[in-house]
Amino acid sequence: MRYTPCALLMSALAAWSPAVAAEGRVAEIRERLLNANQWRDHVMVVAHRAGGLQSRKSRFPENSPAALADAISSGAEMVEIDVQKSADGVYVVMHDTWLDRTTDCKGEVVRFSLPELQECRLKVEATGEVTAETVPTLAEMLEAARGRIMVNIDNKLAPEDLIGMAELAEGLGMSDQIVVKLNLWNDARIAEANRLIGRMPRGVTFMPIVADDAVRDAALLETVARAVAANAVELIAWHAGGEPMTRDGGPLFGAKARAVAARGDWHLWVNTYAIVNKSAGMLSGGRGNQLAVDAGLPAEAFGFWVDRGATIIQTDEPGEAIRWLDAKGYRRPYAAGAEQAAAAE
Repeated sequence: MRYTPCALLMSALAAWSPAVAAEGRVAEIRERLLNANQWRDHVMVVAHRAGGLQSRKSRFPENSPAALADAISSGAEMVEIDVQKSADGVYVVMHDTWLDRTTDCKGEVVRFSLPELQECRLKVEATGEVTAETVPTLAEMLEAARGRIMVNIDNKLAPEDLIGMAELAEGLGMSDQIVVKLNLWNDARIAEANRLIGRMPRGVTFMPIVADDAVRDAALLETVARAVAANAVELIAWHAGGEPMTRDGGPLFGAKARAVAARGDWHLWVNTYAIVNKSAGMLSGGRGNQLAVDAGLPAEAFGFWVDRGATIIQTDEPGEAIRWLDAKGYRRPYAAGAEQAAAAE
């Protein structure tokens, strides 16, 4: 049977669906993650705690499905979520070991069974509003992200639990949609990482974390990245309160670090978010979200790190970061846009 151009077009449109577009977008994100040198002119954005701490922690509960959905709509490439374990051995998404700060329950997460945790309601941190959302399982959050956005898992348990989390993702057919990580600073930790990687399902992306309180030489940074075949390295530029902001990015963001990243074809990842009860710039040399958003100086935070080679920014303000990066030409569009990914929900 012969097809006219019009018939071919109609056939293609009939085959298209939002779900197909969404799957295409995750494939595009993964391609950019795995090929850093081809995408040095595009800065990816990761929504910290699923994007639940935006607008001074006033919009969503952290680590919630609602925050994840918003991160997808914003155009973020990845969400970071924190994982604990219930009393009956189920992986759940929760940052703290205690429920008090983020839910209307009190006590240690590990003392609650999953049914008990699902009676706990998540709170919006800044306002104290108790929402209808309950503590999600890791499986539920992965399902919510399926085909729409990459997921970076921050393991709050023993390193061995990374294997269980990776196997859970494999069981869902999502091994290639997650990134797992471990802090590395010497040969022993590198060996431990390789042991864990060897036991993980194929397709899982492993990312080393390297902090400048333990690693001061870009040569070790290169050793770490090469040893675990990294596609990205999460770099921590520590900053103590009361000290001046970094002028050069510190030892892990200099010209040598950029050179070894280019040689190894991997991304430099910077965190601009706050950690509990600490300054937003503690993990980024003083140049974090407070400077970018609260003080209205995004060029001195987001722009500063991009100028020093960062091609992945993890932030509590993904929408603000993406808007500024887009306006400055630091991002390139995807064939399957964020709107299509969000529409697939």
